[in-house]
Formats: sequence, C-alpha cells, structure tokens
Amino acid sequence: MSTNTPDTTNTANTATAASAVSNSTATATAAAGATNPASSADTPTATPAAPLAGRVAVVTGASSGLGEAAASELAALGATVVALARRADRLTDLVARIEKDGGTAVAITADVTDPAALRAAADRVQADFGGADLVFNNAGVMLPAPIEQLAVGQWQHQIDLNITGVMNVIAAFTPQLIAAAAAKGVADLINTSSIAAQNIFPGFAVYCGTKAYVTHMSKQLRAELGPKNVRVSAIEPGIVGTELQSHVTDPGAQQWLEGAAQQMEFLAPEDVARTIGFLAALPPRVNLQQVTIMPTGQTS
Repeated sequence: MSTNTPDTTNTANTATAASAVSNSTATATAAAGATNPASSADTPTATPAAPLAGRVAVVTGASSGLGEAAASELAALGATVVALARRADRLTDLVARIEKDGGTAVAITADVTDPAALRAAADRVQADFGGADLVFNNAGVMLPAPIEQLAVGQWQHQIDLNITGVMNVIAAFTPQLIAAAAAKGVADLINTSSIAAQNIFPGFAVYCGTKAYVTHMSKQLRAELGPKNVRVSAIEPGIVGTELQSHVTDPGAQQWLEGAAQQMEFLAPEDVARTIGFLAALPPRVNLQQVTIMPTGQTS
C-alpha cells in the first residue's frame, strides 16, 4: 500500500493513467473579497498541449514522492503550481526544475499539522494568484506495527498527519475552491488515500483506519461541494516505490515490503501524477470520485 510524502515522514502513492485533454477553458477571476493580481486578459487559455493553463494548483507533501511528481506534472500541463511542504531545500530544487522545464511554480514552506501556517499559506495564494482552483491534498505518513506493540506515538503521528493535516488543508483552501468554481465553473479537491482504505493488512491497522477516513470523508465532501461545481476525488494507490520504505521501522513490515519488491514491480510516483493531471483536465461535468490504482502484480 502507499501514502504520500510531504517531507521526511511522508509517503507517496502512485498510479497509471493516460493524460487527458480538457475541452474547457479557464479564465482567471478574482475570488470573492480579494483582488487577483493578473487580469483576465493576462490569463493563459487552456489548449490541448496545456489543458490546465490558467489554473492554480496547490500541492501538499510536494518535497518528495507523489507530491513532487504531481507538482511537476501539473506544471507541465500548464498550471501555476504552489508546492507546499516542510523541507525548504527540496522545494527550492523542485521549483527550479519546473521553471527550467518552462513551467511556473512557487514554494511555500509549511507543516500541514499547523493550522495557522496553512491559513497564512492560503492567504498568500489568494494575494498572489487570486486563490487556488485545484488542491492536491497529499501529505501523509505510514508507520505500521503490530497493535500489541502499543506504539501510541506512531499512532498519534499518523492521525495528526493523515487526518488532522488533511482537514487543515481542507479548512484553509475550501473557501478558495468554492469561489473559483463559482467564477470558472470548476475546481478540484483531490485527496490521497490508499488501497489500505479498502483492504486488510495485518500490522497496518492505524494507517488503514486513517486512509478509510480519507476515502469516506471525500465521498461526504463531494455530496456537499459537487452542487457548487467543486469536484472531489479520492486516489487509492497500491504499493509505490518511494522513500516511504525507509521510514518504516517495524521489522515485520520491512520484511513484508522487501518480499513484495521481489515479487512485483511497484508503481512509480509519476504514474499517479499522470492520473492527477487526468482528473483535473476532465470536462467540468465529469467527476471521478474514487480511483484505485494498483501495481499489476499486486492482487490485494
């Protein structure tokens, strides 16, 4: 199974998907109560080569793994990317690579478990870009261990990042998504869950529980935000090849992951990044609410 990577304790999910072309165009409009520094005349128009031109995408957990790959992919599709994570040096490198490839990105150093830091980040996105219309809510961590070990510190860390951190991002950026959807006709909230939300993995109880929360909460949010033209999706990847494995400390889980690596080819971060781009570039009338992405060799 997999998670996302906001920084040294993040995990990354991935998936395969074809790239998509949106038949809609994006117009930059100021969110309610704020001034967009760019006029509509300056806003790029979506094209087949750049279907996300004119969109502003916030990516959490952007310093490595899935978040890093998604930031690069969304920029390549024309979006202005706001890369958010704790590791400033990695964000600087990421922004430099995106700009070298012709994309547009800025870095904001913040911890998703800090509500005040996220509010400040959202304020900056509003002031500099007129608000976000795409949020990839990706920061997370996976720390498996048998429940009888009573690793309560690791339990709490997973809850803090995978649940509270996810909700902090939603609290900070949902007003911008609603305003953007009203102005442009569409906005996207894409939450990283995991195949662990659906399946049973001994030793992964707390992690599985946090990801089940993300999947079910995403469905609930879609019922509320869909009528406002905000699409909500949950991505559920299987095992992904990232720095995730180096964060696992339980010997049993380490052995299981090592064995799995010998039996199958893991997903790569770029696989799910292409899926994120695909979802965001779909016509506004289309919302894939739950996408499960598995390595071909992973059966559960």
